[in-house]
Amino acid sequence: MKRAGVLLLGALPVIAAGVYFAVPDDSADPADTAAASASSSATARSTRDDAKDRAEQEREADDALVADLPPGLAAPAEKELAQQLVSSAENSTTKWRTAYGSIQDVGDGDGYTAGIIGFCTGTHDLLMLVERYTEDHPDNGLAKYLPALREVDGSDSHEGLDPGFTAAWQAEAEVPAFRAAQEEERDRVYFEPAVRLAKLDGLGTLGQFVYYDAMVFHGPDTDAEGFYGLRERAMAEARTPGQGGSEKAYLATFLDVRKQAMEAKRPGIDTSRVDTAQRRFLTAGNLKLATPLVWEMYGDTYRVP
Repeated sequence: MKRAGVLLLGALPVIAAGVYFAVPDDSADPADTAAASASSSATARSTRDDAKDRAEQEREADDALVADLPPGLAAPAEKELAQQLVSSAENSTTKWRTAYGSIQDVGDGDGYTAGIIGFCTGTHDLLMLVERYTEDHPDNGLAKYLPALREVDGSDSHEGLDPGFTAAWQAEAEVPAFRAAQEEERDRVYFEPAVRLAKLDGLGTLGQFVYYDAMVFHGPDTDAEGFYGLRERAMAEARTPGQGGSEKAYLATFLDVRKQAMEAKRPGIDTSRVDTAQRRFLTAGNLKLATPLVWEMYGDTYRVP
């Protein structure tokens, strides 16, 4: 977006010059000028409205397509399995419901990492969670930290958060409403968009999980290191099943691209969640993510019977 803004600013003098030479002399009829301006505005509005209508129609068609597909990862048992898999990577346990109150700075540059999905003070999602929670529960124990959370957003700073924020998070995590808020934000920001897009790409349950875990780790961003950027890079190298490609080949490409991004961002990072979990399932041809499952994460072995 910043690059586009710079280009736009660079083009402004050319546009202004074009307008200057195109303006007629003072003898032009003001009524004609006003009519031309009104016509131009009406055309622009019509174009925007048409684009909006097309976008809404496309979304409705996509919604209808997804509704007709099997639930996949959204089925209750599969969704539970997905949370166990992600939790093994984020919190080193498959008992994900024990992680509502977890909070620590793991030294990855994202500030405090907290809760069931690894919400971070430096990556905006923890701020969004607390803001939305505070709208419904204004007297909660985290609300007073909102100014500080806004200040540190985008950094690894603890300024304004220490020493009380971690204790406040752990205390609030005992409140059922905050636990529910964590699950709702997880679904809204990560789970539902990932599963929906995976289904539109023609991916089965394993592919839906691959997208979900990537969305959690890399964030729902469009830059080269964000989830949508990774998907674009993978699609440049392999066709999705929705495009007539091989599901297994596309997922292998996506995992390759994702691993490269992980290592580029944090050299020396443990890529277990790709290598000894998702890649293992893919190599075995387990595109339905059927149990039993056995995987390794950071040297520990996990099993789901």
